[in-house]
Amino acid sequence: MAKTKKKKIIVAGSLVLEAIYPAISGREEPKARAAKRKLSSEAQQRMNQKYSYQKLELMLAANFVPGDLVCTMTYDDAHLPADRKAAEGKLKYFRAKLKKDRGKQKSDMRMIWSTEHRHGDGRWHHHVVINATGDDYDTILKLWGQGEIEMRPLRADKEKNYESLARYMAKEERDKLGQRCWSYTRNCKKPEIETFRVESDTPLNPPKGSIVLENASERTQYAEYRYIKYLAAKPVRRRAKRRKRPRK
Repeated sequence: MAKTKKKKIIVAGSLVLEAIYPAISGREEPKARAAKRKLSSEAQQRMNQKYSYQKLELMLAANFVPGDLVCTMTYDDAHLPADRKAAEGKLKYFRAKLKKDRGKQKSDMRMIWSTEHRHGDGRWHHHVVINATGDDYDTILKLWGQGEIEMRPLRADKEKNYESLARYMAKEERDKLGQRCWSYTRNCKKPEIETFRVESDTPLNPPKGSIVLENASERTQYAEYRYIKYLAAKPVRRRAKRRKRPRK
C-alpha cells in the first residue's frame, strides 16, 4: 500500500506526541489538495511548540522523572535581591555549589528554573526542578542558605504532569510570543523529533499502560489527521534510522 501520509513523533522521556496527517501531492485535484493542506496544517500546529511553556514541558519531560525535586526557593529579608540580575546571580552561585557537591558524590546535576516576582507579595523567588539523588533536602537547604525552600516530588499523572508544571513555572511569560522566561543547565537533554511516511491505515495507538493526555482527530471526504499526547509507562523505542547507501 502506498505511503500517502506523514507521521511525526516527538519523544521527551515518557512524554510522547504523535500525529498522522496527509502528505500533499501536486497531482491531486485543487479541492482535495486544499482540504489535505488544511488538515496537515492543523496537525502541525498541534505538534509545533509555539509557546514557551510548551517548549518547557518537553524539556522537563526529557530530563526529569517522578520523584525528582520541584522546589520554590525564597529569600529572607537579609538576602532579598534588588532586581532580576541580582536574583539570577544568587541562583547561579547556588548552582555552582550544588554542582560541586554533586561532583564529590560522582553524580550529575540537571536543573531547569524560572525566576519570578510579579505575583503574590512581589518578592523575588525561583521555581527550580532538580534531579534527585536520594536524601537531598538538607544539602540543598544548606547550600541555598538565603531563605526557605518548599520542596515536593515531581508528579507525572493525569492531574499533575509536565504541562501543569510548565504552565506554573512560565506563568510570568514575557510579552513576545515564544520568548522564554526559563533556563536550564547545559547537560539537559533535548526532545527527539522524527518525521516519516506511513500508510494511510496506520494506527495511532499508545503503548499499553500509557496515560492519554490529549486525543484529537478530524476527517473530511478527502482525508483525516490524528493526534495524540500521552505518558508512556515504559521508555519509547524510536525507529532505527535508515543508513543511506553510498553512491557508487
